[in-house]
Amino acid sequence: MEAIPEEDGGGRWDRARRSRGARPWLGAFLVIVVVPILVGAAVMLIAGRGVGFEVVRRLTVRKFPGIQWISRTDLAQWREDPSRTQPLVLDARTAAEYRVAHLRDAVHIDPARPSLRPLRGRAKNDPIVVYSSVGYRSARVSHWLPGQGYTSVLNLTGGSFQWANDDRPLFRDGRPTVQVHPYDQRWGLLLESRYRARVPYVETPFAAP
Repeated sequence: MEAIPEEDGGGRWDRARRSRGARPWLGAFLVIVVVPILVGAAVMLIAGRGVGFEVVRRLTVRKFPGIQWISRTDLAQWREDPSRTQPLVLDARTAAEYRVAHLRDAVHIDPARPSLRPLRGRAKNDPIVVYSSVGYRSARVSHWLPGQGYTSVLNLTGGSFQWANDDRPLFRDGRPTVQVHPYDQRWGLLLESRYRARVPYVETPFAAP
């Protein structure tokens, strides 16, 4: 039998050692990236999106207990009633998300560093409705605005994701659209696949959209 050269045996040992050394990185990748996605998918399949949205809403209420909420049905009816003072609708997502689609006549406000510029000319008691993808970032803004003196601020339940899932109108550059920014791969599971725009995901310090 032909002997295996020492350098070949050593090379195989080095390759095996390098392979074993890479495994911790693989494990970290699985725990941080793959597992949450699979868990999220399982929750959506087993419990349904409605349960997922309710869990997010309850966690948001716990974080921001003082904010007021408005349902999607109530907002839609309000905006169709010319006899009522119409609310200023604020989109508390990133500019990239806003450009993909937003509620009709919504004005963008930066959820990370909100400013009062979008509210110029508005009285402190004018009605304001804030939304984000699922309601967390908009809750932050809804919590911040009363501290600036605004007395009639409402957070939209379910955000733009549930608004789209309800097949309610969204706009891009003044024209109707059905494509919505999914925020990222995990949170996008709350958005029905037919509405998910194929765009780069959001890089943000926020824990939830």
